[in-house]
Amino acid sequence: MFPPPNNVTPSNKSHIAVQHLIHQFINNQWVESAARRRLPVMDPYRQEIIAEVTAGDRQDVDGAVAAARHALPAWQALGGKQRAEYISALADQLTSRRQTLMRLSASNNGKALAEAGIDLDDAIACYRFYADQAIALEDRQGRLVNHQRDDIQAQTYEDPVGVVGLITPWNFPLVTSAWKIAPALAAGCTILFKPSEVTPLPENALAEIAEAIALPAGVLNLLHGDAEGIGIPMTTHPGIDKFSFTGSNAVGERVMAAAASGARDVSLELGGKSPILVLEDARLDCAADWVMAGIFFNSGQVCSATSRLIVHESLADALYEALGERIDAIRLGDPLAEDTDMGPMTSRRQREFVERYLALAREEGLVAVRDAGHCQLPGHGEFVAPTLFRDVPKESRLWREEIFGPVLCGRSVQSDEEAIRLANDSPFGLAATVIAGNIEHARAVGRHLRAGSIWLNSEQLVMPEVSWGGFGISGIGRELGTWGLSEYLEIKHLIGR
Repeated sequence: MFPPPNNVTPSNKSHIAVQHLIHQFINNQWVESAARRRLPVMDPYRQEIIAEVTAGDRQDVDGAVAAARHALPAWQALGGKQRAEYISALADQLTSRRQTLMRLSASNNGKALAEAGIDLDDAIACYRFYADQAIALEDRQGRLVNHQRDDIQAQTYEDPVGVVGLITPWNFPLVTSAWKIAPALAAGCTILFKPSEVTPLPENALAEIAEAIALPAGVLNLLHGDAEGIGIPMTTHPGIDKFSFTGSNAVGERVMAAAASGARDVSLELGGKSPILVLEDARLDCAADWVMAGIFFNSGQVCSATSRLIVHESLADALYEALGERIDAIRLGDPLAEDTDMGPMTSRRQREFVERYLALAREEGLVAVRDAGHCQLPGHGEFVAPTLFRDVPKESRLWREEIFGPVLCGRSVQSDEEAIRLANDSPFGLAATVIAGNIEHARAVGRHLRAGSIWLNSEQLVMPEVSWGGFGISGIGRELGTWGLSEYLEIKHLIGR
Protein backbone atom coordinates (compact mmCIF):
# COMPACT_ATOMS: atom_id res chain seq x y z
CA MET A 1 0.00 0.00 0.00
CA PHE A 2 1.33 3.47 -0.85
CA PRO A 3 1.76 6.20 1.78
CA PRO A 4 -0.98 8.86 1.90
CA PRO A 5 -0.66 11.39 -0.96
CA ASN A 6 0.57 14.18 1.30
CA ASN A 7 3.24 12.03 2.96
CA VAL A 8 6.62 12.46 1.23
CA THR A 9 9.11 10.11 2.81
CA PRO A 10 12.79 9.81 1.91
CA SER A 11 13.86 6.40 0.66
CA ASN A 12 16.45 4.39 2.55
CA LYS A 13 18.48 3.81 -0.61
CA SER A 14 17.39 6.18 -3.34
CA HIS A 15 18.98 9.52 -4.12
CA ILE A 16 15.56 11.18 -4.41
CA ALA A 17 12.56 11.46 -2.11
CA VAL A 18 9.40 9.52 -2.86
CA GLN A 19 7.09 11.74 -4.87
CA HIS A 20 3.32 11.64 -5.26
CA LEU A 21 2.19 12.72 -8.71
CA ILE A 22 -1.54 12.78 -8.08
CA HIS A 23 -2.20 16.12 -9.79
CA GLN A 24 -2.63 16.85 -13.48
CA PHE A 25 -1.35 20.03 -15.10
CA ILE A 26 -4.44 21.51 -16.78
CA ASN A 27 -4.89 25.13 -17.84
CA ASN A 28 -1.70 26.07 -15.93
CA GLN A 29 -3.13 24.73 -12.68
CA TRP A 30 -2.29 21.60 -10.71
CA VAL A 31 -5.64 19.84 -10.51
CA GLU A 32 -6.03 16.69 -8.44
CA SER A 33 -6.86 13.80 -10.72
CA ALA A 34 -10.37 12.43 -10.60
CA ALA A 35 -8.82 8.96 -10.43
CA ARG A 36 -8.27 7.15 -7.17
CA ARG A 37 -6.17 4.43 -8.70
CA ARG A 38 -2.39 4.87 -8.19
CA LEU A 39 0.56 3.30 -9.99
CA PRO A 40 4.01 2.61 -8.55
CA VAL A 41 7.04 4.27 -10.17
CA MET A 42 10.23 2.27 -9.78
CA ASP A 43 13.96 2.81 -9.62
CA PRO A 44 15.03 -0.16 -11.79
CA TYR A 45 18.52 -0.34 -10.29
CA ARG A 46 17.56 -0.24 -6.61
CA GLN A 47 14.25 -2.03 -7.35
CA GLU A 48 12.31 0.22 -5.02
CA ILE A 49 9.31 2.50 -5.33
CA ILE A 50 10.44 6.10 -5.78
CA ALA A 51 7.04 7.62 -6.60
CA GLU A 52 3.38 6.96 -7.09
CA VAL A 53 1.52 8.42 -10.02
CA THR A 54 -2.18 8.76 -10.71
CA ALA A 55 -3.62 6.36 -13.26
CA GLY A 56 -5.70 9.22 -14.65
CA ASP A 57 -9.36 9.49 -15.50
CA ARG A 58 -11.59 10.50 -18.40
CA GLN A 59 -12.61 13.62 -16.47
CA ASP A 60 -8.97 14.73 -16.51
CA VAL A 61 -8.96 14.42 -20.30
CA ASP A 62 -12.23 16.34 -20.65
CA GLY A 63 -10.82 19.22 -18.62
CA ALA A 64 -7.58 19.31 -20.57
CA VAL A 65 -9.37 19.25 -23.94
CA ALA A 66 -11.60 22.14 -22.88
CA ALA A 67 -8.54 24.13 -21.78
CA ALA A 68 -6.63 23.39 -24.98
CA ARG A 69 -9.56 24.30 -27.23
CA HIS A 70 -10.09 27.57 -25.37
CA ALA A 71 -6.39 28.47 -25.67
CA LEU A 72 -6.03 27.55 -29.36
CA PRO A 73 -7.23 30.76 -31.10
CA ALA A 74 -5.04 33.10 -29.04
CA TRP A 75 -1.98 30.83 -29.29
CA GLN A 76 -2.32 30.66 -33.08
CA ALA A 77 -2.87 34.41 -33.33
CA LEU A 78 0.22 35.10 -31.23
CA GLY A 79 2.40 34.44 -34.26
CA GLY A 80 5.53 32.40 -34.75
CA LYS A 81 7.98 34.98 -33.45
CA GLN A 82 6.32 35.29 -30.07
CA ARG A 83 5.79 31.54 -29.84
CA ALA A 84 9.53 31.18 -30.50
CA GLU A 85 10.26 33.23 -27.37
CA TYR A 86 8.38 30.73 -25.23
CA ILE A 87 10.07 27.76 -26.92
CA SER A 88 13.49 29.32 -26.38
CA ALA A 89 12.62 29.97 -22.75
CA LEU A 90 11.69 26.31 -22.37
CA ALA A 91 15.11 25.34 -23.75
CA ASP A 92 16.78 27.77 -21.32
CA GLN A 93 14.95 26.17 -18.41
CA LEU A 94 16.03 22.68 -19.46
CA THR A 95 19.59 23.95 -19.66
CA SER A 96 19.50 25.41 -16.17
CA ARG A 97 17.98 22.19 -14.77
CA ARG A 98 20.24 19.88 -16.77
CA GLN A 99 22.14 18.21 -13.91
CA THR A 100 19.02 17.65 -11.82
CA LEU A 101 17.08 16.20 -14.75
CA MET A 102 19.99 13.95 -15.73
CA ARG A 103 19.97 12.33 -12.30
CA LEU A 104 16.19 12.11 -12.23
CA SER A 105 16.13 10.41 -15.63
CA ALA A 106 18.91 8.00 -14.68
CA SER A 107 17.11 7.06 -11.44
CA ASN A 108 13.69 6.59 -13.03
CA ASN A 109 14.72 5.14 -16.40
CA GLY A 110 17.88 3.24 -15.45
CA LYS A 111 20.06 4.69 -18.21
CA ALA A 112 23.67 5.57 -17.47
CA LEU A 113 24.23 9.15 -16.35
CA ALA A 114 26.29 9.97 -19.45
CA GLU A 115 23.44 8.79 -21.67
CA ALA A 116 20.97 10.91 -19.70
CA GLY A 117 23.22 13.90 -20.41
CA ILE A 118 23.11 13.15 -24.14
CA ASP A 119 19.31 13.02 -23.89
CA LEU A 120 19.12 16.45 -22.25
CA ASP A 121 21.39 17.98 -24.86
CA ASP A 122 19.30 16.46 -27.67
CA ALA A 123 16.08 17.81 -26.15
CA ILE A 124 17.52 21.30 -25.70
CA ALA A 125 18.80 21.35 -29.29
CA CYS A 126 15.35 20.29 -30.51
CA TYR A 127 13.55 23.14 -28.75
CA ARG A 128 16.08 25.66 -30.05
CA PHE A 129 15.70 24.37 -33.60
CA TYR A 130 11.92 24.69 -33.52
CA ALA A 131 12.11 28.15 -32.01
CA ASP A 132 13.90 29.12 -35.22
CA GLN A 133 11.34 27.22 -37.26
CA ALA A 134 8.48 29.14 -35.62
CA ILE A 135 10.05 32.40 -36.77
CA ALA A 136 10.60 31.04 -40.28
CA LEU A 137 6.96 29.89 -40.38
CA GLU A 138 5.70 33.40 -39.65
CA ASP A 139 8.05 34.91 -42.22
CA ARG A 140 6.78 32.69 -45.05
CA GLN A 141 3.05 33.06 -44.40
CA GLY A 142 1.22 34.40 -47.46
CA ARG A 143 3.95 33.54 -49.94
CA LEU A 144 2.87 33.65 -53.56
CA VAL A 145 2.37 30.51 -55.60
CA ASN A 146 3.94 30.43 -59.06
CA HIS A 147 1.34 29.54 -61.67
CA GLN A 148 0.42 30.20 -65.30
CA ARG A 149 -2.39 32.76 -64.96
CA ASP A 150 -1.39 36.43 -64.80
CA ASP A 151 -4.83 37.58 -63.63
CA ILE A 152 -4.95 35.36 -60.54
CA GLN A 153 -2.99 35.62 -57.30
CA ALA A 154 -2.63 32.59 -55.03
CA GLN A 155 -1.06 32.73 -51.57
CA THR A 156 0.00 29.92 -49.26
CA TYR A 157 -0.68 29.89 -45.53
CA GLU A 158 0.16 27.18 -43.02
CA ASP A 159 -2.24 26.90 -40.07
CA PRO A 160 -1.98 24.70 -36.97
CA VAL A 161 -3.85 21.43 -37.19
CA GLY A 162 -5.53 22.28 -33.87
CA VAL A 163 -5.51 20.49 -30.53
CA VAL A 164 -3.03 17.61 -30.54
CA GLY A 165 -2.69 14.55 -28.33
CA LEU A 166 0.91 13.47 -27.78
CA ILE A 167 1.80 10.09 -26.28
CA THR A 168 5.41 9.10 -25.56
CA PRO A 169 7.17 5.92 -24.36
CA TRP A 170 9.50 5.30 -21.42
CA ASN A 171 12.85 4.78 -23.12
CA PHE A 172 13.83 8.39 -23.86
CA PRO A 173 12.19 10.76 -21.36
CA LEU A 174 12.35 14.43 -22.41
CA VAL A 175 13.75 13.53 -25.85
CA THR A 176 10.72 11.96 -27.53
CA SER A 177 8.51 14.55 -25.88
CA ALA A 178 10.71 17.35 -27.27
CA TRP A 179 10.35 15.89 -30.77
CA LYS A 180 6.58 16.32 -30.45
CA ILE A 181 6.02 19.28 -28.14
CA ALA A 182 8.52 21.63 -29.80
CA PRO A 183 7.11 21.44 -33.36
CA ALA A 184 3.53 21.43 -32.08
CA LEU A 185 4.15 24.67 -30.16
CA ALA A 186 5.98 26.19 -33.13
CA ALA A 187 3.06 25.38 -35.43
CA GLY A 188 0.57 27.06 -33.09
CA CYS A 189 -1.11 23.89 -31.79
CA THR A 190 -2.28 23.41 -28.21
CA ILE A 191 -1.36 20.19 -26.49
CA LEU A 192 -2.48 17.30 -24.35
CA PHE A 193 0.69 15.42 -23.43
CA LYS A 194 0.64 11.94 -21.88
CA PRO A 195 4.11 10.80 -20.80
CA SER A 196 4.72 7.17 -19.97
CA GLU A 197 3.50 6.15 -16.55
CA VAL A 198 6.76 4.19 -16.19
CA THR A 199 9.00 7.30 -16.36
CA PRO A 200 6.83 10.25 -15.30
CA LEU A 201 9.37 11.98 -13.05
CA PRO A 202 11.60 13.74 -15.61
CA GLU A 203 8.65 14.57 -17.86
CA ASN A 204 6.79 16.23 -14.99
CA ALA A 205 9.43 18.96 -15.12
CA LEU A 206 7.92 20.17 -18.40
CA ALA A 207 4.78 21.29 -16.58
CA GLU A 208 6.88 22.99 -13.94
CA ILE A 209 8.78 24.77 -16.72
CA ALA A 210 5.54 25.85 -18.40
CA GLU A 211 4.64 27.54 -15.12
CA ALA A 212 8.07 29.11 -14.77
CA ILE A 213 8.04 30.69 -18.24
CA ALA A 214 4.38 31.76 -17.93
CA LEU A 215 3.31 29.79 -20.99
CA PRO A 216 -0.28 30.89 -21.72
CA ALA A 217 -2.86 28.82 -19.88
CA GLY A 218 -4.15 25.78 -21.74
CA VAL A 219 -1.35 25.63 -24.31
CA LEU A 220 0.41 22.68 -22.67
CA ASN A 221 -1.60 20.26 -20.55
CA LEU A 222 0.30 17.33 -19.00
CA LEU A 223 -1.76 14.29 -18.04
CA HIS A 224 -0.25 11.44 -16.05
CA GLY A 225 -1.79 8.01 -16.29
CA ASP A 226 -1.91 4.66 -18.02
CA ALA A 227 -3.74 3.48 -21.11
CA GLU A 228 -6.99 2.85 -19.27
CA GLY A 229 -7.02 6.14 -17.39
CA ILE A 230 -5.65 8.56 -20.00
CA GLY A 231 -4.53 6.87 -23.23
CA ILE A 232 -7.87 5.45 -24.33
CA PRO A 233 -9.93 8.49 -23.22
CA MET A 234 -7.50 10.72 -25.14
CA THR A 235 -7.50 8.79 -28.39
CA THR A 236 -11.28 8.44 -28.39
CA HIS A 237 -11.99 12.08 -27.50
CA PRO A 238 -13.63 13.96 -30.42
CA GLY A 239 -12.12 17.26 -29.26
CA ILE A 240 -8.58 16.28 -30.29
CA ASP A 241 -7.67 16.95 -33.93
CA LYS A 242 -4.45 14.94 -34.28
CA PHE A 243 -2.45 12.29 -32.46
CA SER A 244 1.27 11.67 -32.42
CA PHE A 245 2.28 8.40 -30.82
CA THR A 246 5.64 6.72 -30.26
CA GLY A 247 5.65 3.16 -28.97
CA SER A 248 4.86 -0.41 -29.90
CA ASN A 249 3.18 -1.51 -33.10
CA ALA A 250 0.33 -3.15 -31.23
CA VAL A 251 -0.60 0.05 -29.39
CA GLY A 252 0.10 2.22 -32.43
CA GLU A 253 -2.46 0.29 -34.42
CA ARG A 254 -5.04 0.85 -31.69
CA VAL A 255 -4.29 4.58 -31.71
CA MET A 256 -4.73 4.63 -35.48
CA ALA A 257 -8.02 2.75 -35.23
CA ALA A 258 -9.32 5.23 -32.65
CA ALA A 259 -8.23 8.18 -34.82
CA ALA A 260 -10.23 6.77 -37.72
CA SER A 261 -13.37 7.94 -35.95
CA GLY A 262 -13.73 11.45 -37.27
CA ALA A 263 -10.95 10.91 -39.85
CA ARG A 264 -8.40 12.55 -37.58
CA ASP A 265 -4.74 12.88 -38.44
CA VAL A 266 -2.17 10.56 -36.91
CA SER A 267 1.61 10.26 -36.81
CA LEU A 268 3.15 6.99 -35.61
CA GLU A 269 6.75 6.16 -34.75
CA LEU A 270 6.73 2.46 -34.07
CA GLY A 271 9.11 -0.48 -33.91
CA GLY A 272 12.27 -1.42 -35.70
CA LYS A 273 14.52 -4.37 -36.40
CA SER A 274 17.31 -2.42 -37.97
CA PRO A 275 20.32 -3.92 -39.76
CA ILE A 276 23.97 -2.93 -39.53
CA LEU A 277 25.97 -3.98 -42.60
CA VAL A 278 29.72 -4.56 -42.28
CA LEU A 279 31.04 -4.77 -45.82
CA GLU A 280 34.14 -6.58 -47.05
CA ASP A 281 36.41 -3.51 -47.08
CA ALA A 282 35.33 -2.17 -43.65
CA ARG A 283 37.95 -1.32 -41.02
CA LEU A 284 37.53 -3.89 -38.29
CA ASP A 285 38.18 -1.64 -35.28
CA CYS A 286 35.76 1.06 -36.44
CA ALA A 287 33.16 -1.54 -37.38
CA ALA A 288 33.32 -3.13 -33.92
CA ASP A 289 32.92 0.24 -32.19
CA TRP A 290 29.94 1.25 -34.32
CA VAL A 291 28.25 -2.14 -33.93
CA MET A 292 28.56 -1.83 -30.15
CA ALA A 293 27.13 1.69 -30.10
CA GLY A 294 24.23 0.64 -32.30
CA ILE A 295 22.93 -2.09 -30.00
CA PHE A 296 24.03 -1.49 -26.41
CA PHE A 297 23.25 2.22 -25.99
CA ASN A 298 20.42 2.64 -23.45
CA SER A 299 20.65 -1.11 -22.75
CA GLY A 300 19.34 -1.78 -26.25
CA GLN A 301 16.02 -0.06 -25.49
CA VAL A 302 16.13 1.99 -28.68
CA CYS A 303 13.64 1.77 -31.54
CA SER A 304 16.47 2.22 -34.06
CA ALA A 305 18.82 -0.28 -32.38
CA THR A 306 20.78 -2.07 -35.10
CA SER A 307 20.04 -5.52 -33.71
CA ARG A 308 20.66 -7.45 -36.95
CA LEU A 309 24.38 -7.70 -37.78
CA ILE A 310 25.08 -8.56 -41.41
CA VAL A 311 28.81 -9.09 -41.89
CA HIS A 312 30.88 -10.18 -44.88
CA GLU A 313 32.10 -13.72 -44.30
CA SER A 314 35.77 -12.71 -44.66
CA LEU A 315 35.47 -10.47 -41.58
CA ALA A 316 33.03 -12.48 -39.50
CA ASP A 317 35.35 -14.41 -37.18
CA ALA A 318 37.57 -11.42 -36.46
CA LEU A 319 34.57 -9.15 -35.89
CA TYR A 320 32.89 -11.55 -33.46
CA GLU A 321 36.16 -11.81 -31.54
CA ALA A 322 36.48 -8.01 -31.38
CA LEU A 323 32.86 -7.64 -30.29
CA GLY A 324 33.29 -10.27 -27.60
CA GLU A 325 36.26 -8.37 -26.16
CA ARG A 326 34.31 -5.12 -26.15
CA ILE A 327 31.27 -6.74 -24.52
CA ASP A 328 33.52 -8.12 -21.77
CA ALA A 329 34.66 -4.56 -21.06
CA ILE A 330 31.12 -3.16 -20.53
CA ARG A 331 30.70 -2.00 -16.93
CA LEU A 332 27.22 -2.78 -15.64
CA GLY A 333 26.08 -0.97 -12.53
CA ASP A 334 24.46 1.98 -10.82
CA PRO A 335 23.18 4.45 -13.45
CA LEU A 336 24.22 7.30 -11.15
CA ALA A 337 27.83 6.13 -10.98
CA GLU A 338 30.15 8.00 -13.33
CA ASP A 339 31.96 4.81 -14.42
CA THR A 340 28.81 2.85 -15.40
CA ASP A 341 28.56 2.03 -19.11
CA MET A 342 25.20 0.25 -19.07
CA GLY A 343 22.39 0.37 -16.56
CA PRO A 344 19.46 -2.01 -16.04
CA MET A 345 16.39 -2.41 -18.16
CA THR A 346 13.83 0.28 -17.36
CA SER A 347 11.35 -2.11 -15.77
CA ARG A 348 10.90 -5.63 -14.53
CA ARG A 349 8.32 -6.13 -17.25
CA GLN A 350 10.85 -5.27 -19.96
CA ARG A 351 13.53 -7.46 -18.41
CA GLU A 352 11.15 -10.40 -18.37
CA PHE A 353 10.13 -9.65 -21.97
CA VAL A 354 13.76 -9.85 -23.12
CA GLU A 355 14.42 -12.95 -21.03
CA ARG A 356 11.64 -14.77 -22.86
CA TYR A 357 13.55 -14.24 -26.10
CA LEU A 358 16.74 -15.52 -24.47
CA ALA A 359 14.88 -18.64 -23.38
CA LEU A 360 13.66 -19.03 -26.95
CA ALA A 361 17.27 -18.72 -28.16
CA ARG A 362 18.21 -21.65 -25.96
CA GLU A 363 15.32 -23.67 -27.36
CA GLU A 364 16.45 -22.84 -30.89
CA GLY A 365 20.05 -23.77 -30.09
CA LEU A 366 21.49 -20.41 -31.11
CA VAL A 367 25.25 -20.01 -30.84
CA ALA A 368 26.12 -17.42 -28.17
CA VAL A 369 29.40 -15.55 -28.55
CA ARG A 370 28.54 -13.73 -25.32
CA ASP A 371 25.57 -14.10 -22.95
CA ALA A 372 24.84 -14.26 -19.21
CA GLY A 373 27.22 -17.19 -18.90
CA HIS A 374 30.10 -14.88 -19.76
CA CYS A 375 29.04 -12.02 -17.45
CA GLN A 376 28.71 -11.35 -13.73
CA LEU A 377 25.53 -9.32 -13.26
CA PRO A 378 25.17 -6.88 -10.34
CA GLY A 379 23.53 -8.28 -7.24
CA HIS A 380 20.32 -6.32 -7.82
CA GLY A 381 18.62 -4.39 -10.58
CA GLU A 382 16.65 -5.29 -13.69
CA PHE A 383 19.77 -6.31 -15.64
CA VAL A 384 20.07 -8.33 -18.82
CA ALA A 385 23.56 -9.37 -19.86
CA PRO A 386 24.77 -7.91 -23.16
CA THR A 387 24.27 -10.80 -25.55
CA LEU A 388 25.65 -11.69 -29.00
CA PHE A 389 24.52 -14.60 -31.16
CA ARG A 390 26.17 -15.57 -34.45
CA ASP A 391 24.89 -17.46 -37.48
CA VAL A 392 21.28 -16.89 -36.49
CA PRO A 393 18.80 -18.44 -38.97
CA LYS A 394 16.61 -16.02 -40.90
CA GLU A 395 13.57 -17.89 -39.61
CA SER A 396 14.47 -17.31 -35.96
CA ARG A 397 12.12 -15.06 -34.04
CA LEU A 398 15.17 -13.37 -32.55
CA TRP A 399 16.24 -12.36 -36.07
CA ARG A 400 12.83 -11.14 -37.13
CA GLU A 401 11.16 -9.61 -34.06
CA GLU A 402 11.95 -6.49 -32.07
CA ILE A 403 13.43 -7.53 -28.71
CA PHE A 404 14.12 -4.04 -27.33
CA GLY A 405 17.07 -5.11 -25.24
CA PRO A 406 20.86 -5.67 -25.41
CA VAL A 407 20.64 -8.63 -27.79
CA LEU A 408 22.53 -8.69 -31.11
CA CYS A 409 21.97 -11.36 -33.76
CA GLY A 410 24.48 -11.86 -36.57
CA ARG A 411 24.63 -13.52 -39.98
CA SER A 412 27.36 -13.74 -42.61
CA VAL A 413 27.01 -12.93 -46.32
CA GLN A 414 29.19 -13.31 -49.40
CA SER A 415 28.46 -10.07 -51.26
CA ASP A 416 26.99 -6.58 -51.06
CA GLU A 417 23.98 -7.74 -53.02
CA GLU A 418 23.25 -10.50 -50.52
CA ALA A 419 23.68 -8.04 -47.65
CA ILE A 420 21.17 -5.65 -49.22
CA ARG A 421 18.60 -8.41 -49.78
CA LEU A 422 18.97 -9.64 -46.21
CA ALA A 423 18.77 -6.13 -44.78
CA ASN A 424 15.56 -5.38 -46.67
CA ASP A 425 13.97 -8.72 -45.78
CA SER A 426 11.94 -7.25 -42.92
CA PRO A 427 8.55 -5.56 -42.55
CA PHE A 428 10.30 -2.86 -40.49
CA GLY A 429 12.17 0.03 -42.07
CA LEU A 430 13.16 2.55 -39.42
CA ALA A 431 16.93 2.72 -39.66
CA ALA A 432 20.15 1.05 -40.82
CA THR A 433 23.92 1.49 -40.67
CA VAL A 434 26.43 0.74 -43.42
CA ILE A 435 30.12 0.33 -42.61
CA ALA A 436 32.52 0.24 -45.55
CA GLY A 437 36.09 1.12 -46.45
CA ASN A 438 35.04 4.50 -47.81
CA ILE A 439 31.98 6.75 -47.79
CA GLU A 440 31.27 6.27 -51.51
CA HIS A 441 30.96 2.50 -51.09
CA ALA A 442 28.77 2.92 -48.01
CA ARG A 443 26.53 5.46 -49.76
CA ALA A 444 26.12 3.23 -52.83
CA VAL A 445 24.84 0.41 -50.64
CA GLY A 446 22.78 2.72 -48.45
CA ARG A 447 20.80 3.98 -51.43
CA HIS A 448 19.40 0.47 -51.86
CA LEU A 449 18.21 0.07 -48.28
CA ARG A 450 14.60 0.52 -47.29
CA ALA A 451 14.82 2.66 -44.17
CA GLY A 452 14.19 6.22 -43.05
CA SER A 453 17.58 6.94 -41.43
CA ILE A 454 20.75 5.32 -42.72
CA TRP A 455 24.08 6.04 -41.07
CA LEU A 456 27.27 5.64 -43.10
CA ASN A 457 30.53 4.86 -41.27
CA SER A 458 29.12 6.44 -38.14
CA GLU A 459 27.39 5.93 -34.84
CA GLN A 460 23.68 6.81 -34.75
CA LEU A 461 23.81 10.58 -35.11
CA VAL A 462 20.45 12.25 -34.51
CA MET A 463 20.14 15.94 -35.36
CA PRO A 464 17.05 18.13 -35.10
CA GLU A 465 17.51 19.29 -38.71
CA VAL A 466 17.25 15.74 -40.13
CA SER A 467 13.99 13.78 -40.31
CA TRP A 468 13.14 10.73 -38.21
CA GLY A 469 10.67 8.05 -39.21
CA GLY A 470 10.46 4.80 -41.07
CA PHE A 471 9.20 2.70 -43.94
CA GLY A 472 6.75 -0.19 -43.67
CA ILE A 473 5.39 -1.03 -40.24
CA SER A 474 7.90 1.29 -38.56
CA GLY A 475 5.36 4.06 -38.72
CA ILE A 476 3.57 6.86 -40.53
CA GLY A 477 4.90 10.39 -40.97
CA ARG A 478 8.15 12.02 -39.90
CA GLU A 479 9.51 13.80 -36.85
CA LEU A 480 12.31 16.36 -36.66
CA GLY A 481 13.44 18.80 -39.32
CA THR A 482 11.01 20.84 -41.34
CA TRP A 483 9.15 17.59 -41.95
CA GLY A 484 8.37 17.33 -38.25
CA LEU A 485 6.87 20.82 -38.25
CA SER A 486 4.73 19.97 -41.28
CA GLU A 487 3.08 17.15 -39.32
CA TYR A 488 1.34 19.83 -37.20
CA LEU A 489 0.32 22.14 -40.03
CA GLU A 490 -2.53 22.32 -42.52
CA ILE A 491 -2.01 23.99 -45.89
CA LYS A 492 -4.39 26.76 -46.89
CA HIS A 493 -4.46 28.64 -50.21
CA LEU A 494 -6.17 31.98 -50.79
CA ILE A 495 -6.92 32.46 -54.47
CA GLY A 496 -8.37 35.52 -56.11
CA ARG A 497 -8.07 38.30 -58.72
